[in-house]
Amino acid sequence: MSTEDHTYDVVVVGSGSAGFATAMGAVDEGLSVLIVESTDKWGGSTAMSGGGMWLPNNPLMRRDDVGDSREEALTYLEATVGETGAATSRARKEAFVDGVDDFVTTAERFGVVFARATDYPDYYPELPGGKIGRSIEVKPLDSKILGDRWNTLRGAIPLPAMTNDVWLLGRAWSTVSGMVRGAQVVGRIAGGLVTGKRLVGIGNAWAAAFCKAVVIDRGVPLWLNAPLEELVVEDGRVVGIRVEHQGRSVTVRATRGVMIAGGGFESNPDLRQKHHGIDGAPSGNPGNVGVPIAVAQEAGAAVELMDDAWWGGSVAAPPGGHPSFIVGERSMPFSIMVDSTGKRFANESESYVDLGHHMLENDEGRGPYWLILDARYALRYFRTFAMDPRATKAMKESGIQVSARTLEELAGKIEVDPTTFRRTIARFNGFARSGVDGDFGRGNSAYDRYYGDPTVHPNNNLGPIERGPFTAYRVVLGDLGTKGGVVTDADGRALREDGSVIDGLFAAGNSSASVMGRTYPGPGSTIGPAAVFGLRAARFMARHGG
Repeated sequence: MSTEDHTYDVVVVGSGSAGFATAMGAVDEGLSVLIVESTDKWGGSTAMSGGGMWLPNNPLMRRDDVGDSREEALTYLEATVGETGAATSRARKEAFVDGVDDFVTTAERFGVVFARATDYPDYYPELPGGKIGRSIEVKPLDSKILGDRWNTLRGAIPLPAMTNDVWLLGRAWSTVSGMVRGAQVVGRIAGGLVTGKRLVGIGNAWAAAFCKAVVIDRGVPLWLNAPLEELVVEDGRVVGIRVEHQGRSVTVRATRGVMIAGGGFESNPDLRQKHHGIDGAPSGNPGNVGVPIAVAQEAGAAVELMDDAWWGGSVAAPPGGHPSFIVGERSMPFSIMVDSTGKRFANESESYVDLGHHMLENDEGRGPYWLILDARYALRYFRTFAMDPRATKAMKESGIQVSARTLEELAGKIEVDPTTFRRTIARFNGFARSGVDGDFGRGNSAYDRYYGDPTVHPNNNLGPIERGPFTAYRVVLGDLGTKGGVVTDADGRALREDGSVIDGLFAAGNSSASVMGRTYPGPGSTIGPAAVFGLRAARFMARHGG
């Protein structure tokens, strides 16, 4: 039984990008708002992420005189996403594109400072409407602005990195541009230390900036350890929530609406088995167990895309560790991926969602899959999954990392057919020398080449696998979160199966079915729509009362 009551105009479930954007919009409209977070850490998967937002035709592009338009953005979305259901309707695509300006300019009025990832391509830049440089992020900032809230920021790391650092840092030991960028990042860190700052970047910067703008500067309450229990429904309208708070069940009424923005269900093995047929190897928020989606379903909400996720390959987790989601590492030359038979199965440099889908199609995601590295790779390129000596030791001991002097010896250690493996390597090496991947087109796209090595010719994504010692890392089907959830309209209103609106109930972020459907058009295709639809929902609540 509920022990006490609170009333706000807007109640937000979840403290990631969708939740903070909703809260920002509510405050901007003069509404009172409460954010509830189920875990002891705020920031959600956003705080753990690269922090980029794919926002086509955004104001930063216009300020830089970079050509883009509403029409080109929509053309590209139709070419990549298409229409897979209600979540990817034309109306929702238009709402996303049309909501970009409002989100960016509102956040800037709230003191958030953005930067554009000028070199980062869309993931299919050769398709109609494709571009380079549509993604933006929050500039590194001093996390001391958070005060004691720093201690409860999820994934807090004092590293002032930016999205546009990552692609160059990967080749910091092999190219001049990579070395220069590495020096710049070190200088950024040193500058912060000298001035007494605790600088953060990427996802930490996003979460810190919006927490400062909404919670610290404008007094929006943020309850931690406050898991959602159920929605309060009266006469078919959602009018509040029941939530645990300080050990008691509390009723919080919402006069304008409830926003479900509590992430997906990637950390719930039972739901993963039910909808995906696998346990999963998630890299997102461990608090994302699907409760907000289930609660919305109990209120009659329809769901879509529950069988899909923001897939990708991850180096398997050592005992007691976590999987390492790999992006640029797959694109560097002198590397190849093979399946359990010793064959290639995809373009190693393709977008992570595509690679994940190909892993599923190839062997239902079971694997094992292996990332094979020539000796030159280890000498030339940075490996995010091999930074911690303790983790490296654990990977070796558990067979996740395997080394051998010859390819024949390696084939035996990773238990693939040696003849098939030898033929796969020989064919791949021929492609590397000719510069054309005749099987999967690796290096054909500007997206592939973004993470390549420009000093390697004739294809900066291809290098032969011929110099030992050779190293193999076991790769599993990982993800950045699930993409299935509540079906919503252009303003984030939750819909029933028949398309009717559930008054007072909204959803955004990974609690909602993604407007991006079964693909990933560009860097930040999770956070960008989450923020835009969160703000759109708040605007609707202010105008129409939910």
